[in-house]
Amino acid sequence: MSMKSEQVANALIRDVLGGRYLPGERLPSERDLVARFEANRGAVREAMAKLAQLGLVEVQPGGAQVREREDASLDIIGYLLTQTDLPDPDLVDQILMIFNNMVSLAATQVVKAASDETINEIRTLLKPLSQADATINDANHGEARFRLMQHFMLASQNLPLQLVARTLFNQVAPNMSAVGDYVTPDRERYAVYAQQLDDALVRRDILALRATFDAFIELNRESMTRAFTLAQQAQRAIA
Repeated sequence: MSMKSEQVANALIRDVLGGRYLPGERLPSERDLVARFEANRGAVREAMAKLAQLGLVEVQPGGAQVREREDASLDIIGYLLTQTDLPDPDLVDQILMIFNNMVSLAATQVVKAASDETINEIRTLLKPLSQADATINDANHGEARFRLMQHFMLASQNLPLQLVARTLFNQVAPNMSAVGDYVTPDRERYAVYAQQLDDALVRRDILALRATFDAFIELNRESMTRAFTLAQQAQRAIA
């Protein structure tokens, strides 16, 4: 995609997701878009193809009609997160619930079927999280949590689960820098849950594992909620 067609596509995506054009409405004609963006017809057509690929519009004879948002592909998540200076905290929370629960499901499958070697690999990844003190900095603590969840996903051997989780993560991660600096992990609680997860893995106790992951997930959400509050306060202080 050329730079110009990408510029046109991004502007139209913002227009559609921002509500400038509502479901069922038609986007401006190709001629009008050429004039608006001072672009050639090839760039406009390439941009429209991008919107159709995302599922935001349906290209029909005579123009492109906006589709319902729920008909779009998962790839619009990244665009939704960039509509404002800070990502929408409600949307981020919804994504975290989905992603973390997928990891919980993957962990259950690992306990049921994984080899002892795989279980021991995961237990090794729990060690940095088992430290209640600031043995590693906040950024490395976050990376340790991600590596743990990623390993559960890979070890689950559940391809659909892996594909959806990776797509979500790739959409979210690049757009969280405005909030990420404000995430401060509750190391003591993470250490407790890490030790409980380790015990559940050793005993291959599915019920204990799910219960602990539920608590782990809730702590992830709490950490992100606090980070959003601090980021919003910082924004207001600058304004």
